[in-house]
Amino acid sequence: MGPRWKGKEAEAKALADPITKIVSQLQSSLVHSDSQGILSGCSVLLGVDTEQTKLLNHACFGRPIITADKDNQWFQFSLEEVFYLCYSLNCLKVVGEGNLVKDNNQLWNYMVSTRETFPAFYKAYSHLRIKNWVVRSGSQYGVDFVAYRHHPSLVHSEYAVLVSAEVEGNASGRLKTWSDMHCTLRLCGSVAKTLLVLHVTNDGKIPTSPLCLENYVVEERTVTRWNPEQCREDKRKVQKFTL
Repeated sequence: MGPRWKGKEAEAKALADPITKIVSQLQSSLVHSDSQGILSGCSVLLGVDTEQTKLLNHACFGRPIITADKDNQWFQFSLEEVFYLCYSLNCLKVVGEGNLVKDNNQLWNYMVSTRETFPAFYKAYSHLRIKNWVVRSGSQYGVDFVAYRHHPSLVHSEYAVLVSAEVEGNASGRLKTWSDMHCTLRLCGSVAKTLLVLHVTNDGKIPTSPLCLENYVVEERTVTRWNPEQCREDKRKVQKFTL
């Protein structure tokens, strides 16, 4: 299943403005402004100016939220998004209690303590982001993530992503029964998406720091529903042979 562009000029626009360029511009802007996000439970809040609002929307990081602050636009980031900006792109700082900036190890330990499956989910998220896929929440489709070739305004998402981690047994707790597998495939097919299962494995050591990510391996598996009407042999030849 190939990309489904939204309009005749969408593909040309995407080629003229690649995701790598957009992310690089966002990275430069956040570094220049010494941006600091505020840790809030299972997410991080960040106040940004007009230029950064445009870049965040364009690069598809975070979601804008409405606040009483009229001078700044605020964005809310998931744990995977904010750690990617902090650790992989090194363009964002996060402050916690006492308005103290958390280093990468402190931030990692906080996120692992907040959600045990964070290491596997972050590895899956960063695996797709590094390959320049736009990754968003897949809760609308009953999966962990959805992956876009470019900005959602230009193209529909191609993959519905589930994360499976050997170290936690199954991080998403999905696809353990045939009925769940069948329902998931039917749902993906109804919204024209391919089911992508990212199987994450590691060396079995306790994830005490982000350096352990080097020992994580991601195996990509696409799962499709077999259609009995798609036969290897031409129906006319089969009918002729049986006469």
